This record gives sequence, C-alpha cells and structure tokens, in this order.
Amino acid sequence: MIDILLADDEELVRAGLRAVLEAQGDLRVVGEADDGAEAVALARELRPQMVLMDVRMPTMDGLAATRELLRSRPPDEQPPPKILVVTTFENDDYVYQALRAGADGFLLKRSRPAEIAHAVRLVAAGESLLFPASLRRLAAGRGNPAARDSMARAALTEREAEVLRLVAGGLTNGEIAERLHLGVQTVKTHVSSVLAKLGARDRTQAVIAAYESGFVEPSG
Repeated sequence: MIDILLADDEELVRAGLRAVLEAQGDLRVVGEADDGAEAVALARELRPQMVLMDVRMPTMDGLAATRELLRSRPPDEQPPPKILVVTTFENDDYVYQALRAGADGFLLKRSRPAEIAHAVRLVAAGESLLFPASLRRLAAGRGNPAARDSMARAALTEREAEVLRLVAGGLTNGEIAERLHLGVQTVKTHVSSVLAKLGARDRTQAVIAAYESGFVEPSG
C-alpha cells in the first residue's frame, strides 16, 4: 500500500485526486492539506510515502514546502517522502524550481485517472516522472557553469553517458534495458553510478544537471 498526502488549496481538486487514487487497491490517501505549511506539518506527522504537491498555494507555496521537506536531516531521521508536483501549467517556472529543489517529477492536473495512478506507482518505485518535451522547454536558456564543471569532473563512462541521455529522454529502467539489450539490474547499477558521480540525490536531479551542463541540449 502506498500512503499519499494531497496538498492543494482547491478542495475540488483534492476531492478529485482522492477519488482517483482510492479507486485503486494499492493507493491510500492518508491526509489533505490546503497550503504548503500544513503539508509540511502533516507529512512529518503522518509520514506518507508520497506527497502530491500543488506549486501555487497560499501561506507557503509548493516550492518552499518541497525545499522544507527535503532539507538535510540527521541520518537516523525518517527519510523524506517522494514529491510529485501537480500543476496546471507544464511550462511554469515554479515546476522547474521544484524539480531543482528535489521533487521527483511533475504531473499535469488534466491527466487521466489511469495516468495519475501510473505516475504515483512509478515515482514510488524510484523512477522519475519527467516529460522530455516539457523539460526541454523549462531548461532552455538555463546553462550553468557550475553544472558544466561538475559534469566534466564526473568523468562518466561511455555506457553511463548513454544511460544518462536515455534517462533524460524520459525512459524507465526497463525501457533503457530493452533499448540497450541489458538486464534491468545492470541498468540500475549504471544509474546508481551516474548519481554517485554527479552527487545527485535521484534521477530527476541527474536529468536537471544533464540539461544545465549542456550534456543534453534543451533544443532536443
């Protein structure tokens, strides 16, 4: 069972998401928040595995709430939940900033019920949920010299570089394995190596680094 916290200032949106998620046998909504501050407090109290986080909310927006939930914490403290940003506008700068802050991906509010359930399961399993075309638009013009230096120091192998490009293209581990004729566990090993070399918390952070360093061109 995947426990989920909903954070959105619109009650109708929360009700719709709850109905979609609780129609699934393996997804459970354990709480609802109507602003970022309440989302942070409830996440620490209820300890859900995932937060579906709106980015535009009063008092504390979803970006600030994401940063607060994912800030550094002692090793013996409960790990933070996965965060899936739920947004109306895929080109919103808030979305990009939330991804940079550590969110695991984003989902459009107009997504169909099956897509929402699939997204939650995907992120809960440790995959990132990124839409390559949208991310290219969000990343355009955001070159970062520090990211370029970090990518150069990472000294990725040819295979690791190939895997990172496919991750940036939105492929899952299984899809990458099929594309490269490798075992899924081998792909996971390559992904873990890429994350370690880049100092990235997760796949999403690695993809952001790939775009900001110019390793993957936003022009597509």
